This record gives sequence, C-alpha cells and structure tokens, in this order.
Amino acid sequence: MAYNQEPLAKTPVIKFNGQDFTSLRDRCLSRGLPFEDETFPAEPSSIGLQLLQGKDLSSLRWVRPKDILNGKSEPHFILEGASRFDIQQGEAGDCWFLAALGSLTLNQQHLQKILMDQSFSHQYAGIFRFRFWQCGQWVEVVVDDRLPVLKKEYLFVRPRSNNQEFWPCLLEKAYAKFHGSYANLHYGFLPDALVDLTGGVVTNIDLNFPSDLVTMVKTAAKAGSLITCATLAEPTGVARSLKNGLVSQHAYTVTGAQRIQTWRSWEDLLRLWNPWGHTEWRGRWSDESLEWQKIPDQQRRQLHENKEDGEFWMSCQDFRDNFSCLHICNQFPVSLNQGNVPHERWSQVMFKNSATPGNTTEGLSRDTQSIFSVPEGMESHNAIMSINIIPQNLKAKDKFPLSLSVFKVDPQFQHYQKLPPTFFSKFRNAIEGISSKNRGSLTKRYSLSPGTYVAVTSAHSETVEFLLRIFLKMPDGNRDLDSNFNLMALKASLPKISSQESIFHKYAQQELNLDAAQLQNLLNQEFLTGTPGHTFSLDECRSIVALMDLKVNGRLEQDEFARLWGRLVHCQRVFQNIQNHSGVFLSLDLWKAVRDAGFLAGISVSNELLDLMTLRYGDSSGRVSFPSLVCLLLRLEAMAKTFQNLSKDGKGLYLTEMEWMNLVMYN
Repeated sequence: MAYNQEPLAKTPVIKFNGQDFTSLRDRCLSRGLPFEDETFPAEPSSIGLQLLQGKDLSSLRWVRPKDILNGKSEPHFILEGASRFDIQQGEAGDCWFLAALGSLTLNQQHLQKILMDQSFSHQYAGIFRFRFWQCGQWVEVVVDDRLPVLKKEYLFVRPRSNNQEFWPCLLEKAYAKFHGSYANLHYGFLPDALVDLTGGVVTNIDLNFPSDLVTMVKTAAKAGSLITCATLAEPTGVARSLKNGLVSQHAYTVTGAQRIQTWRSWEDLLRLWNPWGHTEWRGRWSDESLEWQKIPDQQRRQLHENKEDGEFWMSCQDFRDNFSCLHICNQFPVSLNQGNVPHERWSQVMFKNSATPGNTTEGLSRDTQSIFSVPEGMESHNAIMSINIIPQNLKAKDKFPLSLSVFKVDPQFQHYQKLPPTFFSKFRNAIEGISSKNRGSLTKRYSLSPGTYVAVTSAHSETVEFLLRIFLKMPDGNRDLDSNFNLMALKASLPKISSQESIFHKYAQQELNLDAAQLQNLLNQEFLTGTPGHTFSLDECRSIVALMDLKVNGRLEQDEFARLWGRLVHCQRVFQNIQNHSGVFLSLDLWKAVRDAGFLAGISVSNELLDLMTLRYGDSSGRVSFPSLVCLLLRLEAMAKTFQNLSKDGKGLYLTEMEWMNLVMYN
C-alpha cells in the first residue's frame, strides 16, 4: 500500500492529566513505593455506580497482579506475544472497545505503539502507560496496576494464560480513565474505538448492498486495517444471547475470510471472534458443523479448529442476515473492491474547530469553514471527509450533533455553488445500548471535480468541538506526493461582504482602515496558518498596502481590503495547484503562476523578466514562499495596469524592457 504516515514517535504526545510517566516512575523507584494514581483512585467512583448496583461493595478490593497471584506465579505484561485470545470481557459492556482491540492484535506494529515496551520486572514501580488518539494527537495515559476484584473475581477484563498475562486488563483500565470511569465504557460505538486505537479513518460497508465481502476483507487485511462488525440491535436496547449462538447488539472482530470449494460449489466464509472469549455461532460452518466434512482434508486442517475460544466461521450470507454493520479502519482510506492492495496515494489535511448554533451568516457558519483544493486529474470518489467529535457529554445522545455542507468556489472567489447537501447519519446505534458519552466519528465519501471547495460544519443544538479530516486521492501520475496537503489552513469565511466586514472591523478596531501592521496581524491570524518563516512580514504588508491603496493614504479602506481579499484567495489556489510533490513551490515554476492567475489575464512576461523574478522572489534553495508569490503577482498586476494607462493617455510614454523590469522588480 503506497501510503505515507507520520510515525507515532514524531507526533507530539499529550500527557493526560499532565502526568509524566518517567518522572512518576522514577519518583516511586527512589522511594521504594508502588505508584498510586490519585487522578483515578481505587474507589467506587472510578468504576461508576451503574456497574456496582446490587453488588456487595464491602467485598470490593483493588489488588495488584503480584498480590492477586500471591506468589504462586509471576505476573507478565505480555506472555508469548499479544493475541486476541488474551482478552476475555468482564462485566462492563465494552465489547465495542474490545472487538477493536482484538483486531488491533492482528497488526502488531500498531499494537506496539499503544502498548510500548513494559513489564513487571524491569524498573517495575506499579505504573503503566498507554496511548490513545484524540482528535489529531496522541494522548498518553498512565495508570497504577491496582485492579478491581469482587469476591476474588475480576470485575472487568480478566487475564488469560493461567491468569498471568495482564496487558488487556491494564489497557482497559487506562481506557476507562481516558473516558472518566469504567461505567462510561459500558455502552459505545465501534468507530470511536477504532479511531482511538489508530488515528485512522473508518469505512462503513453497507451489508444490504451486493458486494464481495471476502475480497473486501482480504484487501483490508493486507493493508493492515482493523475490521469489526456488530449484530442487529434489540428493540429494547438490551443485548441477549440468541439460539443460534450469537449475541444481539454485540460487537465482534473479523479475523479472516476465505473462499472454499465444497463438493458441489464455492462458499464464501468469514471468521469472527467474540470478545467474551466464548459463546460461538451454532449454524452452518460453525465449529461442529457437518459442512467441514465437505471440503478437502488439507484445507480443513488449515481452517478448522473446534475450540471454545470465541472464534468461529460462518457463511457470508448468514453474516449479512445476522449483522447490521461492518467497519474497516485504516490510516488512510482503502479501495476494497480489488483482489490486491491498490497502489493509491492519499493526502490529508486536518482542521480543528468548534461549531456554535446560530453563529451563521445567511445560514452559513462563519467560523467553521475549511477551504481546500482538488487538483486536476483526480478520479471519481476522490475525496473522503471524516469528523471526530472531541469528548463531551451531549444532550441529544442518539443524534450526531453536526452537519456538513460542501461548496465549490468560483475561480474568481466571487460566488460559490453548494453541492447537494450531505448530512452525516442523524441516528446511530450504540453497541449494547444508547451511549451516555457520545463522542462520535463519522465518514463520508465524495466525488469532486477540480477546483476550490469550502466545507462548512454546522452544529444542531449546542457548541461542539470537532476535528475535520479531508483525504484526497492523488492522481496516478503524482504517486510521490507526500501525505500532507501542505495547504494553508485558511480560516476565511465564504465570499460574503458581511463576513469580510467582520474580519476587517475586528483588526481595524476603532479606525475605518488598516495600516500595514494591522494587515500583517490579520493575514497571519485569519487567512493562513503556515509553518514558521512562511507568514507575512511587515515589509511585505507595507508593499501590499502600497499596491492596493488606491486613495494613496498609506492605509487600506474596506473596499480596498475586499479587493485584496479576493486576490489573496486566488493566489492561494494558484500556489496549491503548482507546488510539487513535497509541497514546495519552486521559483522555476513562477511562469505557471503568472499564466494561471486570472487577474493577470492578457499580461505576458519575457524570459529575461522571469529570470529576474526567480532571483528576486526565490530563496537560496530555489523555493518561493506564499507571501512572496502574493507580492509578485500583485506587483505585476499593478504595474501592468499603470503602463497600460500611460500608453493610452496620448502622451506616447513607453518604457524600455529594462525600465519595465526594474519597476516590477524593485518598486
């Protein structure tokens, strides 16, 4: 799979609750005392009253693994490798999380990023750490190793391997702390857990639509995807065991797929795993099914095991009849309808923001607009947008709190055309019930023609913080593109005068115009957030004011600013479309910028002037920054119009090519 991904080690890691693992561990080692986590105390509040109803709290204990084993054996963090069979669900209804975790064990590289290198022997201090992805960044959560035990029985995930392997128990505790309590894991959504464990994007497969599930699952598995599913919901919202061996409203891991030849025909099978660690499908192709006698012995030995370990095979048709959803999660989107892993290149840009109901201009959100460009040569189904809600309690627990509209912007940025409105799923089914902590992550696929677009996110009932990720499938000829769009993260509103007025007055304050310093602050704060060194300097803003200042008073009034704003956005689109696969705009490509800038129509530039422009506006490595490009194109436009006027006034004033070049380059 031709994907690029920023390694976890290079991604800034946030310390949950400000707790630093190394300093806490070293302090405990120096004192000779095991760690006790005051931010997630060994008290009923960390469990939640919902899970303790009817329980004898006098027998509740928080015990460390070494004390649980009581010297009979030594605890291990991982024993002979981490596997889904190490997991056995306890009394919390967190199958949605454990099914995702079970799938993660099939990708040891990603699992290791979550678990890291830990043990009960080397520098043991009763403290462990795990990492979860939250809206664009990794968060490290530390926990002590005291586990809740009730009447000598584990209350939640219990260790397998003769009660010696504790990584699933401690990871579940860290995830409970991440969400506030074990009770907050009791109901949840599969896509949320998949994203938390990978930072990936989730594709939802419509099981009502005819598709080759075996090919899809095999392709996803080759790409390192996590694959999970869930059975149909109960009208009562309460899961129950069915006669066929399945559990309703329950999450499962998809662990394999196979097309096998029986005596009479071909059969498509899926292999599933139940986080309970037991309770399996009893229908066709189950462990004890007679169908296994209909295939060759060698194939039967490879696929069939009659164990009560929660894993079983079933036909794809039975799967469609009994399951409601199939979720596939990968770092980047995967095209699944192919026999081999497709050689695709996806670019990604992220926008973190908050949406407030009523914060609109003519029905459009002012502050939740994300601008991006689609280059030429894109295929169909070339864009995927994924929204993640930042954790919070929502009143409308069963309704996704955001909607998304996408607008295509006119090349001159004077008008926009709204695409058919796309709303994310209004209602969602939580696994094992209605979630009391609905965070949510939803994904939508688009087919977009080349051009500039604005994605507008709107809140329904209350303020919601969110992360919007936009993925673009790159053309075949651009397979060396980096995984980052290298877009300027524009915060500008749609091309409405009222929106421009609000931005203008925000920085003009009591004045009716902007000076160069105010313009610099406005452009760097409202228009773009680039890398250090690629923002607008004060000298560049002085030059821009001089070029756009029609009243020659050294300041920009509102109408002059509106004209500048349109030019800036057009320059930004040109910059994005021309930069190379590494996100760099080379000075050798300046001729393309002059050609593509619509407000320079009719202007031709000689090779000599292009050579001088390369020297003047490129740095020592031959790169051109976005502010430098803006200054060049605005200066070309201003000088061209000036000379056109001089040649038309009847005075017969004409400049030599060298005089023209000097004015454009140095004035």
